[in-house]
Amino acid sequence: MKQLTLLIVLVVLYCLPMQAQPGKGVRWSHDGQAYFKATPAGIEVYPLSGATATVKVPAAAFNGLPIRDFYFSADEKKLLLYTNAKKVWRYETRGDYWVLDIATGKLQQLGKGKPASSLMFAKLSPDGTKAAYVSEHNIFVEDLQSGNTTALTTDGTRRFINGTFDWAYEEEFGCRDGFRWSPDGKQIAYWQIDATKIRDFLMINNTDSIYSFTVPVEYPKAGESPSACRIGVADIRTAKTTWMQVPGDQQQHYIPRMEWVPGKNALIIQQLNRKQNESKVMLCDAATGKVRSLYEEKDSAWIDVKSRWDDDNIAGWDFIRNGKSFIWVSEEDGWRHLYNVNMEDSKVTLLTPGNYDVISIAKIDEANNTIYFAASPENPTQQYLYKVLLTGGKAERITPANQPGTHEYKISPYSNWAIHDFSNAVTYPVNENLQLPAHKSSTNAVMNAISKAGNAPNKPEFFDITTVDGVTMTGWMSKPANFDPAKKYPVVFYVYGEPAGATSLDAIGAGRNFLYDGDMAADGYIYVTIDNRGTPLPKGRQWRKSIYRKVGLINARDQAMGAQALMKKYSFIDPERVAVWGWSGGGSMTLNLLFQYPDIYKTGIAIAAVGNELTYDNIYQERYMGLPQENREDFVKGSPITYARNLKGNLLYIHGTGDDNVHYQNAEMLLNELIKYNRQFQFMAYPNRTHSISEGPGTFEHLSTLYTNYLRTHCEPGGK
Repeated sequence: MKQLTLLIVLVVLYCLPMQAQPGKGVRWSHDGQAYFKATPAGIEVYPLSGATATVKVPAAAFNGLPIRDFYFSADEKKLLLYTNAKKVWRYETRGDYWVLDIATGKLQQLGKGKPASSLMFAKLSPDGTKAAYVSEHNIFVEDLQSGNTTALTTDGTRRFINGTFDWAYEEEFGCRDGFRWSPDGKQIAYWQIDATKIRDFLMINNTDSIYSFTVPVEYPKAGESPSACRIGVADIRTAKTTWMQVPGDQQQHYIPRMEWVPGKNALIIQQLNRKQNESKVMLCDAATGKVRSLYEEKDSAWIDVKSRWDDDNIAGWDFIRNGKSFIWVSEEDGWRHLYNVNMEDSKVTLLTPGNYDVISIAKIDEANNTIYFAASPENPTQQYLYKVLLTGGKAERITPANQPGTHEYKISPYSNWAIHDFSNAVTYPVNENLQLPAHKSSTNAVMNAISKAGNAPNKPEFFDITTVDGVTMTGWMSKPANFDPAKKYPVVFYVYGEPAGATSLDAIGAGRNFLYDGDMAADGYIYVTIDNRGTPLPKGRQWRKSIYRKVGLINARDQAMGAQALMKKYSFIDPERVAVWGWSGGGSMTLNLLFQYPDIYKTGIAIAAVGNELTYDNIYQERYMGLPQENREDFVKGSPITYARNLKGNLLYIHGTGDDNVHYQNAEMLLNELIKYNRQFQFMAYPNRTHSISEGPGTFEHLSTLYTNYLRTHCEPGGK
């Protein structure tokens, strides 16, 4: 059972465009030679050398509080503990915080008089004498010695938000923690979000009370203006705020990034216009609020912010030379590359020339004049560690050539150690500590795991397929057990197909269907995925952005033509038994394939789909589709409900009624269209479940059983 549960978790992580929980980063020791980890024994120190772990802070010191997360002060003399965590939309970002003085043993709760589990993003001041946090949409600073608390803001409400963000900013930019201590600890810079003009979307809870009640979400739909946003700097001593004089209409622009500039009483921010195709980096004088433009960028489609390529992490700014310049990621030359932006004269220098994409920055090692980054120039389904000189030049691969798959590196503060995580389609996740830049491991855990998995049965086969449109796509295929090429087998396509995620990665989860109750290979199914244009593979800007204003059209055609090309190439695929399924954007894709290409796809299972693109949030939908006020017809053409009348095959549609992300109204709009044209289908609503349909006892088992039974009934398994 443990292995099954682990597999489900891993496949969800790798195959669905889910986001990672905040606060998951490594807690490095001050000297960079070890990392800290919370265990039942307390906070333990794990040397990167592999030496035995020791207890730094015993659990008894904090009365055995169940620790959700923790942070040490810069001098490691104080320990900030996060416990009793509760969800805010998707993530557990509010709870209780405690501070432990390690030398004296004093343990004190922050915000003691405030409601339980109401504190968010507590942070110790740079000198460790104070703590700041958000509670009920206001920002507070608490003196750790006296316990006195100062409110830096007092006007916060559910719709007027200080120090954190509204639903759309969190979901689409990865913005959650909305304040920053100044380096000298005398000021706090923060976001203020004014959602008072945003209409509430009302979800209905029919199950937790005899009388139903509504659950409001401030949710700007496509075509609606976003929340207004501004940046303030609060003086800790006076509690007075100086507002930054950022140009432009506050409700027609976004400010997804803001940090303090090292060594200056200044902020650096990134502002996007509403269409998100114009980006401006600006410097803000914290004392006067005056702002000047530093670097501007435009794109005919859209511009991705840091969280889109940095594992949903929007925080931080990659400064070098003591804040005199910074490293910037841009697709200006057609590939995602690294640039050095000089803050004194705004000169921009390309650092990673070549026809390949930088996937993400792993570490900037200024002491050794090196930038470590992830890339995979030869195979877009994989990921490896590269390095380049800080002055730019030819990239050098660090990951050994005999370790094919997906690699991630968490590099220590001084860049001489890394925690190396690895998996591929047949190798379960494994990690090891290794030394850089030699990539030397004392345990060889990754190589041993690769060798052990080398003879795994029923390996998924990776392929390239070219369609009649001349589009070449990557994918994988998992064949049935005891495969006989002379027989014809049913095929199940797993799809997503939007800019938020790729499915053809060479990582654990490839070839596995976490929702199927049983063994698809043993039952005689072929399982396939293909990544169409518009997915975030490292194949260049044109690949990713060709989907602009064509979501629901170009991606659906790529999938359909890819399926046709596969069936033409492989005679063992039975064209009469073709099924497709997906979740969220993949659910939308499933509907579009069933409705737009009914002669190809015979059975579909769509979960939590956007049936009408006009119902989804403005940040996501307008980024990829433009503004409905200007090109509404594109939204209509890309929406599955437009083609619902064309349904010929078998459809199972599933949605949670408490979905705050893709609202349940999508299900009812779709049902109305199908009913209008007398199209028969099966429908399952999960009461009060969210987008993940994970809440409540028995939910996953029920969903898995429903999915499996429907597939077996309408797409008969086995070779013929």
